[in-house]
Amino acid sequence: MTTTVLVVYYSKEGKTAELARMAARGVEEAGMLAQIRTVPSVSATSEAVDPELPSEGPPYCGLEELENCDGLLLGSPTRFGNMAAPLKYFLDSTSGLWIKGSLVNKPAGVFTSTGSLHGGQETTLLSMALPLIHHGMVWAGIPYTEPGLNETRTGGTPYGASHVAAPWCNNALSPDEARLAKALGKRIAQLASLLKSREHL
Repeated sequence: MTTTVLVVYYSKEGKTAELARMAARGVEEAGMLAQIRTVPSVSATSEAVDPELPSEGPPYCGLEELENCDGLLLGSPTRFGNMAAPLKYFLDSTSGLWIKGSLVNKPAGVFTSTGSLHGGQETTLLSMALPLIHHGMVWAGIPYTEPGLNETRTGGTPYGASHVAAPWCNNALSPDEARLAKALGKRIAQLASLLKSREHL
């Protein structure tokens, strides 16, 4: 049976979407299936405001897809050191899955993009990890055995993949940022496959 890793993200300017694609590539390089999904924008009163289907890009994530995945990669741009409201709105809708324990023991990783070098990457990654921990997921970051963590001069953290979208240094993903996003995707895929196989022992 194919191991599926769900890649769910919100992206305003496209940089978080680029990280999502790199992470998905890492999943596929590990021989697993990557399923890319996004979430709709929300209003100031936290109501979804986008049409039912996005005009371009991947479809919106459904709770059934989240329930049925074997692993999860979750991404958001930074908003004052926190995840963006649309992703928080989506996660707030998952209490039914929490009650059922649908995500318990599934591996998860997180990724983010910021507009400045010290724009709260680590706190944003931690903010995304908190609800996943409450769901009983197995949160995995990027180990320092990945050379890019020591070599990067832009984004990339042990908490998860990241990108610094500063116009003065980094208009696109740097090679290290892309490699680390792929490494995170590969790691979550491998963990998902391992944990899934252990379920049937």
